[in-house]
Amino acid sequence: MSTASSTAPWNRSARFTSNPAAREPRAIRWAVIGVALTFFAVFLLLPLLAVFAEALRKGWAAYLTAISAPDALSAMRLTLLAAAVAVPLNLVFGIAAAWAIAKHDFRGKNVLITLIDLPFSVSPVIAGLCYVLVFGAQGWFGPWLAEHGIKIVFAVPGIILATIFVTVPFIARELIPLMQAQGRDEEEAALVLGASGWQTFARVTLPNVKWGLLYGVILCNARAMGEFGAVSVVSGHIRGQTNTMPLQVEILYNEYSFAAAFAVASLLALLALVTLVIKTIIEWRAGADLWPDEAP
Repeated sequence: MSTASSTAPWNRSARFTSNPAAREPRAIRWAVIGVALTFFAVFLLLPLLAVFAEALRKGWAAYLTAISAPDALSAMRLTLLAAAVAVPLNLVFGIAAAWAIAKHDFRGKNVLITLIDLPFSVSPVIAGLCYVLVFGAQGWFGPWLAEHGIKIVFAVPGIILATIFVTVPFIARELIPLMQAQGRDEEEAALVLGASGWQTFARVTLPNVKWGLLYGVILCNARAMGEFGAVSVVSGHIRGQTNTMPLQVEILYNEYSFAAAFAVASLLALLALVTLVIKTIIEWRAGADLWPDEAP
């Protein structure tokens, strides 16, 4: 390792040496770690294990029957469809919003930032009610939509719109601080050297934010598949048509079909675990790019 690398402020040994927590007594460190692990085991790990245990309580045959039921398969297809539409749209919006906020100054910039954060502060149930008020039979556009045979609320379009609303901030909020940290120097240099706007974005900006972009997409997809509140309001709970996987779990549980409910819930849990693994890999790769001398 070069001298510059060994004396860099982000050197691993320097970070640990300068970390005040590393100088705490061993008993305090272990106590804090024990509390964290206990909390994780009791409130996160045990409930997750309970989901899989209940899903398989009646055996693999009952499990496979539950997840291959027509209503369950319809719920899976609709969940995947909503995510497949919401994530790409939020990807385009997130990149455009982050680029505008981080790289340009304009009137209404603070308003745009506030609007991006709106789904974080508004209850998903309220978001669903807003779509009912706008597109429902008695809503602002309800009569016009009915005249033209267009159905949004209690149909697939309403579910997709509600999913888009609740997932709007995830990609933009990952990209904005990264693009702000980059500054504008590299983009301005590329433009001075004759690069077009698209070339500047594709060859300068995008490579610098690729890991943050992937991280935001993963979080957006996870939220899209697991959304319950807003989708519940606009879906109408029509079995085999407008039920996503979370709604299917609720219906089965309310009907005391506990094994089937936990079977579908286990699929959502598996999706969450896969998301966690991908998220960890992305964080590791991003860290390896940031500190290449410390990569294993």
